[in-house]
Amino acid sequence: MKIDKSEVRIGELDLSFETGELAKQAQGSCIVRFGDTVVLCTVVVSKREADRDFLPLFVEYREKTYAAGKIPGGFFKREGRPTGKEILSSRIIDRTLRPMFDKSCRFEIQVMTEVISSDQENDADVIALCGASCAVNMCGLPFPGPLSAVRVGLVDGEYVINPTVEQLEQSVMDVIIAGTDDSIVMVEGESDEITEEQFLGGLRKAHEVIREINSAQKEIISRNAKPTREIPSKEINPEIVDAVTAEAKNRIEEIVRIAEKEERDEAFSALKEATKEKFADQFPDGADDISSVLHGIEKSSMRMMILKEHKRTDGRGLDDVRPIWSKVSVLPRTHGSAVFTRGQTQALVVATLGTTADEQKIEELLGQSWKTFMLHYNFPPYSVGEVRPLRGPGRREIGHGMLAERALTPILPATERFPYTIRIVSDILESNGSSSMASVCGGTLALMDAGVPIKAPVAGIAMGLIQEGDDTCVLSDILGVEDHLGDMDFKVAGTSEGITAIQMDIKIKGLDYEVLTNALEQARQGRLHILGEMAKTMDASREEISQHAPRIIVLNINPDRIRDVIGPGGKVIRKICEDTGASIDVEDDGTVKVACVDAEMANRAVDIVRSLTEDPEIGRVYRGKVKRIVNFGAFVEILPGRDGLVHISELESHRVARVEDVLNEDDIVLVKVIGVDEEGKIRLSRKAVLEESEATT
Repeated sequence: MKIDKSEVRIGELDLSFETGELAKQAQGSCIVRFGDTVVLCTVVVSKREADRDFLPLFVEYREKTYAAGKIPGGFFKREGRPTGKEILSSRIIDRTLRPMFDKSCRFEIQVMTEVISSDQENDADVIALCGASCAVNMCGLPFPGPLSAVRVGLVDGEYVINPTVEQLEQSVMDVIIAGTDDSIVMVEGESDEITEEQFLGGLRKAHEVIREINSAQKEIISRNAKPTREIPSKEINPEIVDAVTAEAKNRIEEIVRIAEKEERDEAFSALKEATKEKFADQFPDGADDISSVLHGIEKSSMRMMILKEHKRTDGRGLDDVRPIWSKVSVLPRTHGSAVFTRGQTQALVVATLGTTADEQKIEELLGQSWKTFMLHYNFPPYSVGEVRPLRGPGRREIGHGMLAERALTPILPATERFPYTIRIVSDILESNGSSSMASVCGGTLALMDAGVPIKAPVAGIAMGLIQEGDDTCVLSDILGVEDHLGDMDFKVAGTSEGITAIQMDIKIKGLDYEVLTNALEQARQGRLHILGEMAKTMDASREEISQHAPRIIVLNINPDRIRDVIGPGGKVIRKICEDTGASIDVEDDGTVKVACVDAEMANRAVDIVRSLTEDPEIGRVYRGKVKRIVNFGAFVEILPGRDGLVHISELESHRVARVEDVLNEDDIVLVKVIGVDEEGKIRLSRKAVLEESEATT
């Protein structure tokens, strides 16, 4: 069995590609390894073309739990539906590969990347993308690759390529960058308010390593690639092209200047139906070709209008942002709510504050963790005027939600300062481009409305690009049609100080750094403008959280006294919760979190916990209950389960013959702690309290 291998050094580890041993019935397969993290990458292509009008590409990234020596949790004990991490990684691979395929390709393509070994130090997502590229280039389809991806961190001012999990904890930048030898094609990541210059520096550093990985791929591909399969041409009858162009070109040039999305779509649909009807007899089988020609004219007309006139579909200039309006506290019983509207894109965003019990448990190959911040994005069909069934969140919704979540995470307060679990839900009510960035802006306003003490407001903007030859135009705040017919979708979110999240998809080859630099600066100016508009609605967080949100009070007790709070079988803590309506979470280190919507009940629960765990303080006066009378004194409970002896000589200033002459069982009495011996026995005095009282009168 012949095994072929190539490798490249990245930092202190080798990244290797190997083929010829596993999954040989796939059209393309390889094993990619970095450290002890190993990914099996396969590509299968259908033998016949599918009857579809788009590229039928299916990408899957899956993590086998055995890769980390684990057994899946839950009842079924086997891998099931993909996790959020797997969905996001699948999207990254898909978004990188899809634009590179021939646009006329209609063969079904399935790319599968499976993590089969994990050292739990090196994330497998970028490794899988490199392996997917290698396998695709071996499968026999025309593909202008290879392409590779790396993760870039910024630790102590130094760029780190493919940082470990431990290094990422110290990094202010976590960005995945993919590219060919001459172009960056995909960017995805988050950062802690880094500058545009720092981001570009990381991009350049990444591109150097990407070229080296591409070289290693070329080496193994050159020896193992299957013969290139021909893609059947999709040439349209020139007579249809000429006839439809003559009939519709002038009208389409008018339609692309209609500002309102719905009106523009209706006008184009009417033109399409009229054109098909007119040429039905002349071209009886040409309905699909007529549609293709019309869409081609629409695309070229819009692009030429932007390039030659610097005028956009809705009449804006290249760097103009659509009109913005927003409001907060739009819902009466939520903890924080906001509506953010930019042009024809609108998001209703709601923030909810929860307790430790609401944290989300995350189980991944890289370890177990708990999330205290979640952002969920919903894209209902009515937001774009469509009718379709609801099937739960898809890949797009999960991806957009994670992008917005990454944008807001760096500005949240530390858990020690604000011990709440935070969930944000963004419901898109209208969409005409950049709904994920509207979720970022609305999320900021909802957080401030909820009283979350964020570090700084965050805004987001989506940038676009139109490029024909040497003519290039960068667009701010793109519309949906500009995303669809343009060459780039570049989303940037951040504060006034720097970038917190970034996502870029490029559909062309050879994007140079000058264009990217200009796009980043234009995005920064747009972001500052949006922040200014948001500040007109709300410029800082409320001083108090919502009256409907739980009050969380954190206190620390001696870990040895945890058992006193819990009680036998949890009896004590359940009684506190029943009496006060509070929820109580006790951690092993003695941290106690008490949460209750009613502030008075929260304080009452805290007092009970403190009384259960505090030690008697010498010199302090307590209100206690007489539990037992004996000949030589009375035992008084001053704390739950803690009593002390008031000796008969400490009952009154004068001599007392019988204890019952002064106290009886169940009496409530003020006593002062006058001593605690080595065995923890408490000595109390009623006489000392009486004498102090007399002295002050």
